[in-house]
Amino acid sequence: MDTVIGIDIGTQSTKALVIDHQGRILAEHSHGYRVDTPRPLWAEQWPDVWWEAVLTCLRACLSAPGVDPRGVKGLCVSSLYGGSGIPVDAEMRPLHPCLIWMDRRADAQVQWVKEHIDLVRLGDITGNGVDSYYGFTKMMWLKAERPEVWERTRYLLPPNSYINYRLSGEIAIDHSSAGNIGGIYDLEERDWSTEMLDALGLDGDKLPTRVVDSGTPVGGLLPSLAESLGLCADIPVVAGGVDAAMATLAAGATRPGNHVAMIGTSMCWGVINQRVDASQGLISMPHVLNSDRDLYTFGGALTAGASVSWFVDTFCGEDRVAAGEHDSAYDQLEPPARELSPGADGLLFLPYLMGERSPVWDAQASAGFIGLSLYHRRHHLYRAVLEGVTFALRHNMEAGSRQGVTLDSRLIVVGGATRSNLWMQIIADVTRMPVYTFRENVEAALGSALLAGQATGLLDLDQPLRHGTLSERAEPSEAAARRYDDLFDLYCRLYPTLKPIMHRLNANDTLCE
Repeated sequence: MDTVIGIDIGTQSTKALVIDHQGRILAEHSHGYRVDTPRPLWAEQWPDVWWEAVLTCLRACLSAPGVDPRGVKGLCVSSLYGGSGIPVDAEMRPLHPCLIWMDRRADAQVQWVKEHIDLVRLGDITGNGVDSYYGFTKMMWLKAERPEVWERTRYLLPPNSYINYRLSGEIAIDHSSAGNIGGIYDLEERDWSTEMLDALGLDGDKLPTRVVDSGTPVGGLLPSLAESLGLCADIPVVAGGVDAAMATLAAGATRPGNHVAMIGTSMCWGVINQRVDASQGLISMPHVLNSDRDLYTFGGALTAGASVSWFVDTFCGEDRVAAGEHDSAYDQLEPPARELSPGADGLLFLPYLMGERSPVWDAQASAGFIGLSLYHRRHHLYRAVLEGVTFALRHNMEAGSRQGVTLDSRLIVVGGATRSNLWMQIIADVTRMPVYTFRENVEAALGSALLAGQATGLLDLDQPLRHGTLSERAEPSEAAARRYDDLFDLYCRLYPTLKPIMHRLNANDTLCE
């Protein structure tokens, strides 16, 4: 049976899966690891951890019943947003850990950019703004703080590009990964921006000169590696791309207006479109499908499911310990929370437990409950947390709409949040859209496999596939939606009102250290 393999390198684990010509998953395997955090706000990973995880997952999938390694026609790799990229020398040896998306050390570089660069011009060229999230500020940090590494660096490679090199021996970068670096990629020209590279003082010769579509094979699988895995030599290694866009593809986003919310530890909402407005505070890059034409624009909350887990761990920890392995705290909270009216009897929650990304872009933003009284109990706070994260989702969706994007009338939600019927109803009511979910676990590795299938001719993404069962989970209530409209207005006023206090508290905390 002919098959293809999709691989996704995530922040905490790598996953591989095998699909057939109808998109059905035949085997899958994941392998976990940790993020290195040597200092507060730092987050980095060595690429050898990813490479070993890729090999582990490939071997497990290829040894699964019903999978014939000789029938694999190609593979594709997606990856976490790799920030700075991996600095490698002329022999392709890693010189320094990759400063990944969650690393926030480049604050001084962000301030320099704000003081010395025309931000309107930067936004017009790149479709993006400036923040320590973006890879170009992390590259500037490496140049300033690790000059010996910078001097020896031949290439800066995103995670999937590095793994593709290990698989095929070829050096290339896909358009989605290049665009996600921000700052130095010309979104209109689909190429590196010489103007911005010069303005920012970055070396263009450290970037791959070969920039390709995500669905383009970058080379063939190396014979020695193919032999060790039992695969055929020279099968296509497809470029791949950024995991968020690939997961959106797996959820069926293939044309402008399609939009998907991924709600796990963090939240990422993305829409396919063909124009951007950097002033709205969202992130844009070429999509992993039709990248010469379509863009993937997204925004996200740093702590979505993490806000829920924090609340349950902090306020219901004893219940969870007493119940052992059972999620009894959630079981106890959901029924009474479901009985509450929208607004949890006068409560609002700002979900900025780790600062916030779009559209506010404030590392010093902080979380809080507003409206607390002696009347409120744990289930009130629980519902307020669900509603607060959902307001953050709507905040990003409205920023997308202000760019002139016409959104599809339904919202597809994937990720761990879909296990909660209450949360799905809240999302429908807050966004005024029917919410659809997949019965299966739709994620980036599946998107990679679908792209590999199209690149090898095994699949046609224009045709219906059996890779997932989509069903309606919640229909918005007009009465609830009207109430949430008022609450969302208050939610949007909270951050600018409290911002000076948040920053003052953050400054005082820093001084106390």
